[in-house]
Amino acid sequence: MEALLRKHGTGKQALIPVLQEAQETLGYLSEDAVFDISEGLGVPASEVFGVLSFYAQFRTTPVGRNLIHVCRGTACHVRGAPEVQSALEDALGVAAGETTPDMEYTLETVACIGACALAPTMVVNKQTHGKLTAAKIKEMFGDYEPGEPVAEGGAE
Repeated sequence: MEALLRKHGTGKQALIPVLQEAQETLGYLSEDAVFDISEGLGVPASEVFGVLSFYAQFRTTPVGRNLIHVCRGTACHVRGAPEVQSALEDALGVAAGETTPDMEYTLETVACIGACALAPTMVVNKQTHGKLTAAKIKEMFGDYEPGEPVAEGGAE
């Protein structure tokens, strides 16, 4: 927190950059982190929570080690995104918006990733995959078996 405050300063103008960096470091913004940020910036916690709930980029729950975004834009939808999403849900054993019990994958949908020529598409850890089909998803994730939850204290 001290490094973030030195870098961005305090007050409302620093709120979003501090939240972004804190989330990048922590993976998500826990309630404790929000209160620490509130105190460090001198911004009421209610305002910090208001920003978190307004912007979709912020997370208040942990995400898996691998973050998958399935594009649900018009081009992707028309070219088979619902089938791709369904294949991912089957392969991972979770619905959109959920994380596998072993914290390996989080599956989310997004309105558009801006790669319409490659529709349907998904982004896995910032890498775009295009011209997807249910069969391609099965090839990519067919060997995955959702494991047990990671023991408290993290992965080995």
